[in-house]
Amino acid sequence: MMPVASLTRLILRHTTEPHGPVGLMYHSVRQDSGKPDWPWAVSRQRFTEQLDLLADEGYTTPTINELITRSPNWPQRTALITFDDGYVDNLDACAELQKRGMRATWFIVTGSLDQSPRWPEDGRPAGRLLNASELREIQSAGMEIGSHTVSHERLTNVDDAHLLTELADSKATLEDILGSSVNSFAYPYGAWDKRCATAAKQVGYTAACTTQTGWALRDNNPFQLRRLTVFNSDTASMLARKLYFGSHDVRWRDIAGSHLWRALGK
Repeated sequence: MMPVASLTRLILRHTTEPHGPVGLMYHSVRQDSGKPDWPWAVSRQRFTEQLDLLADEGYTTPTINELITRSPNWPQRTALITFDDGYVDNLDACAELQKRGMRATWFIVTGSLDQSPRWPEDGRPAGRLLNASELREIQSAGMEIGSHTVSHERLTNVDDAHLLTELADSKATLEDILGSSVNSFAYPYGAWDKRCATAAKQVGYTAACTTQTGWALRDNNPFQLRRLTVFNSDTASMLARKLYFGSHDVRWRDIAGSHLWRALGK
């Protein structure tokens, strides 16, 4: 039986179709090496293995702003690494990215800076969010800081005035902290509609990320960028399959009969 590491590389080396960049969504990166209880957290060991996979396979990792403002002709192997919420354990993730010359985008909930998250508990890890000084530190490391609203509201459930406040106030707070323009946004819970996208454009964002699966630019709409969630159970091999298919449905039984399966001689 082929070793998992070899199979992982073989999967990615069959990536030839011009599907464009793929977005990856992280949240918390935990110090311990075991599997975190929260589905949206990964261990630092898994995280570094995933970064090494991207680096070894030659992935370019631009920020969201770079993707939108620079040439559209990105290399076939382009991965957008993003972090939602702004947990303080992301500082270690930033350091690991910096070691490898990689960049990423952080989406920050400004109403909970330097304190425990104020939105409803969902089993997430204990601890505070990043503070203003730490956001500047991340930015100085070559990363992008974007907005994730003031209070992590489900934007499809709020009225127009509240929607604009969540979008505009978070942007203004971050711009005051960073001393530079904040152009990127991520919809909390992935909840969005045309009204939310229009409001994001109205207050001055140039791009917004969803949690829809698929290639990042599949919809050819900068306010509808797609991302794949990286879960606590994702190994480097599973991430390789996600990168190949642009999907979460990458268990071996899910892909049996696919062109990849046939190409691998299964």
